[in-house]
Amino acid sequence: MREIQITVEQFYDQHASDLGLKLIAGASGLSRIIREPTVNRPGLALAGFKRYFAPKRVQVIGNVETAYLRSLAAPVREQRVKDLFRHRIPCLALCRDLKPDKLFVQSAETNDVPLFLTSLITMKFISRATIALENLFAPSGQVHGCMVDVQGIGVIIQGESGIGKSEAVLGLLERGHSLVADDVVQLRVEEGNELFGNSKELGQNLMEVRGIGLIDVAAMYGVAAIRRDKRVDLVVTLKRWEDVEEVDRLGLEQRHVPLLGIDVPHMEIPVRPGRDLGNLVEVAAFQTKLRLSGYNAAQEFSIRLSRKMATPL
Repeated sequence: MREIQITVEQFYDQHASDLGLKLIAGASGLSRIIREPTVNRPGLALAGFKRYFAPKRVQVIGNVETAYLRSLAAPVREQRVKDLFRHRIPCLALCRDLKPDKLFVQSAETNDVPLFLTSLITMKFISRATIALENLFAPSGQVHGCMVDVQGIGVIIQGESGIGKSEAVLGLLERGHSLVADDVVQLRVEEGNELFGNSKELGQNLMEVRGIGLIDVAAMYGVAAIRRDKRVDLVVTLKRWEDVEEVDRLGLEQRHVPLLGIDVPHMEIPVRPGRDLGNLVEVAAFQTKLRLSGYNAAQEFSIRLSRKMATPL
C-alpha cells in the first residue's frame, strides 16, 4: 500500500482554525511530511532518553515540558532543545499560549521546523489534533454515481449514463429521503472499517436533471432533503434488463463490492420501461436495513421450505 503523504502545510491549512494554531517560526519547513497520524509529547527525549522517541509525529509541548526545561541549567537546556529540533521532526506546537524564547525560535528557523502556538490546553489539543490527523490519513477516493440517505441507509446508485439514476433520486426525494451527492461521490474511510460518502463542495445542494438542467434540491424540497455526510451501507447498480445475465429472484446470498478496501453490500436492479426506480431503490434500502437488524426474508423462506419438505405427506 502506498504511504500516505500528509504535509505540515496541509495539516495547518485545514485545521488551523479548529486547533487555534498560529505559525510563529520555521515557515520554510511547511513542506515537511507527517508520517504518523498521532501526536507525541517529547518529555522523555528532553530528559535525554531517546530510545523510543517518535520523530515522525507532530510534537506537542505543554506546561510539564516547559517547567522541566526551565529547571535545567542553561547549557543543558540549550543542548536538549537543539537535539529535539535536529531529529527532523515534522513540526512542534506549544500549548496554553506558552511564549517560546529565542532558543526555540532560532532552533526552529535553523532546522526548518514549523513552530506553532495555540491557546488550547495540552490534552484538548492532543485530542483534537489526533482526530484531525486520523481524518487526513484516512484512505479516500471517489466513485461516479449518486448517493441518497433512505431512512438512515446510505445508498450509492450507479449505472451507465442515461440509465435512470437521476429519476431514481428524484423519486426518493419525493418520498421524503435526502440527497447526499450527485454525479460524483467522495469517499473516505473512518476508524479503519466504516466508509462515508459526501459531495464535492462545488456541487453541494445541486443536482443535474437531463432536459431540465441544474436544480437546487434544498430550495426545491427543503433543507431536510440534503445530507452533508453519510455512511455507505449499500451500492445499487442499475442495469438494462437485457444486460443482466442472471436476475437474482430470492436474494439468498448477499453480494458485495469493494470500495477503498471495504466490502459494501451490492445489488443489481434490472431496468426497463415502466419500472419505478425510486421505489425499487427504496425497497432495496429497506431490505438492507432489515438485514442489518438480523432479519433476512430469503433465509426465512428457505427455512419454511426446508420444514415443509421435511414434513411427511
